[in-house]
Order: sequence, then C-alpha cells, then structure tokens
Amino acid sequence: MRRVTAAPRAGATAKARGPSGAGRRKRLAISHAASAVPAVSRPASLLSSLEPMILPMIVTQISHHDLDGYGATTVAAAFAAVSRVVHVARYSDVGPVVEDELKRLRGAAASETLLMTDLGLEEPTIAFLRRFAAMNRGRAEGARHRLVVLDHHASSIDQLKRQNLEIGPDPERAGLLRADLGDPEVFVLIDEAHCATRMAYDQRALYAPETTLSDMVAADLATLIEAVEALDLWKKGEAAFAGGLALDELFWDSVSTLVPAGHPWHDRFVSDLLMAAAGRLRAGATPAELERRSGELRAGLVDGLLAGEAGDDPTLTARQRLARALARSDALFHPLSDGTLLSFGLDSGTFQRVSDQVMEAGRAKRVVNVQRAGTLSFRSIDGTALDGARAFRGGGHRDAAGGKLPNGSAHSRDDAIAQVEPVLNPPPPDLSGSPFAALKNWKG
Repeated sequence: MRRVTAAPRAGATAKARGPSGAGRRKRLAISHAASAVPAVSRPASLLSSLEPMILPMIVTQISHHDLDGYGATTVAAAFAAVSRVVHVARYSDVGPVVEDELKRLRGAAASETLLMTDLGLEEPTIAFLRRFAAMNRGRAEGARHRLVVLDHHASSIDQLKRQNLEIGPDPERAGLLRADLGDPEVFVLIDEAHCATRMAYDQRALYAPETTLSDMVAADLATLIEAVEALDLWKKGEAAFAGGLALDELFWDSVSTLVPAGHPWHDRFVSDLLMAAAGRLRAGATPAELERRSGELRAGLVDGLLAGEAGDDPTLTARQRLARALARSDALFHPLSDGTLLSFGLDSGTFQRVSDQVMEAGRAKRVVNVQRAGTLSFRSIDGTALDGARAFRGGGHRDAAGGKLPNGSAHSRDDAIAQVEPVLNPPPPDLSGSPFAALKNWKG
C-alpha cells in the first residue's frame, strides 16, 4: 500500500494527521518558513510562494460550487500540484461527474489520486464509491488509485447507513467517521464539526507531500480557513463570521462573471482572489472596506493574468479586458460539425461580451452557450441564431435567441455537446432498415 505521511514541521503547533498517525483535534496552526522557493510548474500567483515536493501521481479534485468548495480547492492547491479541478453546482450532478471519472481511471495506466470535497453523498455517489473500490481491487498493486472523500454533511451519514455501508469512528483520526469500502486506498471521511476547507487542510497528508509555506501565505490561508468555517457552519457568534460573509459576497460576485469555469485560469483566479481578500481581513479590513477594495483586488489579478498579453487594453474594465483574452481561448469553446462554437456554463454577461469578440475576430458565425440548468443562448452574425433556437423549442431575434436542452439539464460540457450536436446537425437517415433498401441496386 502506498503511504503518504507528513513529518512534523519546524515551528508547527499542530501535528498533521496522515494515514498512519493519530492526533487530538487542535486549533488550526500552519507552520511558517523563513523563505520559500516558487512552486514547480505553477503559474506565478499569490500561491506561487509554495515549496511542494511533487508526488509521483496525478491529483484530480471534484468540489462543490460554493465558497466552501472553492476554499477546499484553494487549500489543495497550496499543498499539491492538482492537475484538474471539476466544480459541481448540484449534488444531483455528482453521480454523472464521478462516473465519467471512473471511466477515465479504469483506463489510466499509472496510479492517480481523486480528491472529492464538500459533495453530499447521495445514492448515485455511494454507488460510485463501491464501483471504484471494486475496480481498484482488480488493479495491480503498484497501479492502484487513491480516493479521498472529505465530507461534513449529516445527511451523508444517513445515506451511507441506508446503503448498508459500515461507518464508524476512524481509529487514526480523532473526531472523524470513516466508511469501510474494503480498500485501504479509499478514504471516505466525514467530520460534522468542520467545513470541507478545514478538512482539506487537516487531511492534506492523504493527497499531498510535505510542503512548507511562506509566512504570508500560511497566515492568509489560516485566515481564509477560519472565515469559511465560521460562515459555512453558521457560527454567528465568532469574530470570523463577518469576514466569512464578506468573502462569500466577493466569491459569488466574481466566480462566474470574470474567468468562467472550464478555462485554465479559472481556479487560479478565484483562489488568488480569496487569498488576497483573506490577507486584507487578516490585516484588519472590515467587511465594508473589503467590499470597497474588491474591484481593486480583481483588477490587480487581471493585470497579472494579462501581463504581456497581445492586444490587452488596460484602459478597459477588467471584464472587458478578460473577454478579449477569453475569446481567443481554445479551451473555452468546442467546435461543432457545422462550425458553431459551443461554450458551457458561462455567465450571461460574459457570454455576450466573449461571443461578440469571437465572431468579430472571424472565428465563427454562430456561438451557443449551454447552462447547467439546460438553457441555451445563441448568438450569430448571419441570422442563424434563431434557426438554432427553433431546433430546441426556443425563439428570439435572428442573431440573439434561446432554447432548452431536450434532457432538461447538462452536467458537463461533454454532456452538453452530446445533446446539442445531433439536434443541430442530425446524422443522415439510415436507409439500411428500409424495405426498399434491397431494391436499391437491383436491376430487372
């Protein structure tokens, strides 16, 4: 079995509890280092003063689309080189998302780590846990994957029991419950007393190597964790609660309106914004002061993202500047067979700006954005947006129209493509089953 343990750190006042160590629950304390080396292969950002040892495995994280979910991804990014993050807005979408991951992991030759944070464990997700464990037991010992599930919902305990999974106190982690899947590489941990952001820190040894943080990053991260936990557990009597509310407002104002999910900059932007805001709170800023400075924080991050970017115009707003860069992104759009470019989950204002830039640059004559709730927004410069919308029981203007997916919703861009492509571009009819097919080449 592969073990990942965290050694005690110089100056630490709390011991990291790895899979082979126990420890009593203590107040959060993050060790500091006098200096730090920039992280390997991580873009320059507020998190770039880390010094990680890269584990010989790929780490993928699936997390909830709320402040606690992004707090957990921010913590994970501070300790591990997470290769890909998937955010899930609705618990009902977790099942399809993890099934996609299971298919991918079945075909992966080398061992990987899948980290799931702040996702309520409903019946489809628990079915996935069983299938993952069964798949993993069939792999060669040196190629087995690791699954780390960090949850804090009381309903998850009920669901696990309802699905006849044995759950009890974890003998190695005081205060936590662990579900038994019969696989030592599967860690399903539940802690009702703490939020997922805090759990991602406390259980970091399960998915990350020993890492030294700079003084500033460590202090800002501690402030972030305390504020998110106070808000997520609704601890209104704690001093950090007001800061948590301010972070939550900043998060929802920024998470989808500037750099959308699915773009390579998305998680870096949101994590850097949360860390910068936490730094202001740590320095004594009030919620009102943080709100007034939020535009400045966002603008500063956009300056960093677009440094050296061709065509950037710093006289424009942050959103207008990013729209120009996003319009050139190959990662944000998928070309359909008729040349229509499809994006997924973009904020409506962002889509309006980006789609205009895309078409103005000549990349496409029609663009469609699909929302998770199943609504479609078409934009065009040749009058075909309305034609596209009509195919999805919709309507509108010739160059701006909307419709609805046949399945009612989409859980990912691939799911959206699978629903949109055959409707916009239906395959030719299969005549092989026709009773007249046999006469096609018959000569009398």
